[in-house]
Amino acid sequence: MVSKITRGIKIIVKVKYVKQSLHLNNLVNFFNYEISIQNQGNDVVQLLRRCWVIKDSLNGVETVDGEGVIGKKPIVNPNETFQYTSGAYILGFIGSMQGYFTFVNFSNSQIFYVKIPLFNMSVPYIFN
Repeated sequence: MVSKITRGIKIIVKVKYVKQSLHLNNLVNFFNYEISIQNQGNDVVQLLRRCWVIKDSLNGVETVDGEGVIGKKPIVNPNETFQYTSGAYILGFIGSMQGYFTFVNFSNSQIFYVKIPLFNMSVPYIFN
């Protein structure tokens, strides 16, 4: 588990290995990640966008940028948490993800960015 607080928004990430599979003639490893977004500030905020940078041990880099998360643009009130689970895959046995969320503050209409901390994805049996 990793976490980071930016402008009163705490991001907590937990990652879990799911499986290995053949996908488009490549051996890939699938992971689930659970994101908790805790609003520790005093203002109501809404998540508008997310941007991910996904890296793997074979020097692959993919950027994923788009609206919302899992088809939602959640509003997070002060002292509330929004949580979701999604997934990613990597080529090779080790990789990482990091990025940022774009939010709007409803009190002043200000757009701001919240960093998603770097988290590692590794196949459990690779280190045995």
